Amino acid sequence: MRLILIRHGQTPNNVRSLLDTAIPGPGLTPLGQLQAAAVPGALAGQDIESLYISNLTRTALTAAPLAADRGLEPLVRDGLREISAGSLEMKGDRASIEAYLHAVKSWLSGDLSVRMPGADSGYEVLERFDAVVEEAASKESVAIVSHGAMIRFWAGHRGANIDWSDAKYHDLSNTGIVMMDGEPTGSDAPGGWQIHSWQGAPAGGLSGLDADGPTAEITTEENGAAQVSAGSSRNHDH
Repeated sequence: MRLILIRHGQTPNNVRSLLDTAIPGPGLTPLGQLQAAAVPGALAGQDIESLYISNLTRTALTAAPLAADRGLEPLVRDGLREISAGSLEMKGDRASIEAYLHAVKSWLSGDLSVRMPGADSGYEVLERFDAVVEEAASKESVAIVSHGAMIRFWAGHRGANIDWSDAKYHDLSNTGIVMMDGEPTGSDAPGGWQIHSWQGAPAGGLSGLDADGPTAEITTEENGAAQVSAGSSRNHDH
């Protein structure tokens, strides 16, 4: 099956660089609305049989133009929500952002037992997203509008062919699109999915002036382990 993972459009709290993960969350900025409107054109050549969204307002608003263009009714699934920030919710200081990214880094490096402060472990986050993908697997091509950290973690863990030394995997801006081909394996081991394309820039080229949320850039350490590190030049997260 073809899985099309779409990050939501820009929100006010992306601009403020806050760890905003709670339900229902804010809507989109005017730029975020323009980004959402560009998604149908960015996917013009793709068949889409079903469209799934999370239970956060920003994914419904981002999916609306695509739903209208394709005549689809978005299916709301809680499992697609952003990785909860737990006790770090709505914080924007460097220490809080680094604590959030430390958990994601640990999961991408293979330790799913690490728990987000006051929230879930990697196993729990992976399980809920996997369940939605398994539900959608009867279709040949499915679009999912989700969130920056969630898409990056799930695609990074499940994608058998991802190479973190390739800079194209480092960013996922608002309305960035990741396409994957494969089938659910029912296993915690990656291998059932191949990354077909990773478009980190916003749909339609509508950049957010780097106001995409707390920084979550993926680089590689010398030992080859995946690393999520805080930086000061670009912001890419929720």
